[in-house]
Amino acid sequence: MTDYKNLKLIASSSPHIRSNEDTRSIMLDVIIAMLPALGMSIYVFGIQALVLTLISVASCLFWEWGYRKLMKKSSSIGDLSAVVTGMLLAFVCPVSLPWWAIVIGAFFSIVVVKQLYGGIGCNFLNPALAGRAILVASYASFMTQWVTPAEKLPIFGSAADVTTGSTPLALMKDGAFNELPTIREMFLGTIGGSLGEVSALALLLGGIYLIIRKVISWQIPVAYIATVAVVSLISAPANIGAVDYMLYSVLGGGLMLGAIFMATDYATSPVTKPGQLIFGIGCGLLTVFIRRFGSYPEGVCYSILIMNCCTWLLDKYIKPTIYGAPKKEKKEAAAK
Repeated sequence: MTDYKNLKLIASSSPHIRSNEDTRSIMLDVIIAMLPALGMSIYVFGIQALVLTLISVASCLFWEWGYRKLMKKSSSIGDLSAVVTGMLLAFVCPVSLPWWAIVIGAFFSIVVVKQLYGGIGCNFLNPALAGRAILVASYASFMTQWVTPAEKLPIFGSAADVTTGSTPLALMKDGAFNELPTIREMFLGTIGGSLGEVSALALLLGGIYLIIRKVISWQIPVAYIATVAVVSLISAPANIGAVDYMLYSVLGGGLMLGAIFMATDYATSPVTKPGQLIFGIGCGLLTVFIRRFGSYPEGVCYSILIMNCCTWLLDKYIKPTIYGAPKKEKKEAAAK
């Protein structure tokens, strides 16, 4: 029989069920998932893509360390969240962006958007996308200079002599459908654009890895991409096939990158599955509307940022089910 008198009981606060996963392990999975896209960007644009990414990551780490040191807070660079922000910020920028501009973008992403609101988990906007938005607003000429594939930039010095061209979405916006690359080129990634959006295949591999690892759920990426696909299919211009237009809309721009790596950010997306589906559909609708009716050919960045501002509303009115509660109590809780 059990000797209850000699049992050593330890009283502790909840939660009593613990997992080996923490912020660092989750961020490490995200970094691993982004490596195929990083490798593809280096293949397409050369070593300068790696240099820009390293500068962005180093800047984010520095600003996070510096701010928390100045505020006399414990260091948080060990959780790798600043590394993820740095990689994503580089992924949404052209490879020809000057190094000092990416440092400014990193400052805005880390200090203004993340740390001033309390650090990881407290920000209401995606830091990398907010950094990109401020760079587009401040340095539009640099942020819209797209290097043609296989055009290797110098590691140091001016990039003024580098050949530039339009992205597929810009060509579609101008109606130059006969100049578009093939669907195969867009899927594999031998096209111009930002670092992290050139290869849909590489991004899909990363997304599958994150879903298998249960770092993200499928609701937001699937709802986002499917919404863009359906709306593009039924609203294609007359001078291009509906299926072709849909494929170019899905594979072009930052849709895959945004849907998989940015719209799924824990801090800025809804917590419930229905809320995530609505969030993804909203991002998809806004993306298509901005692309079709706005002056800017891309709409992923601003659509996600707008929906980030609506996350609190979705969480307020779409509440999670209370585990173990009777159905009547669940309905009453959801109605409150």
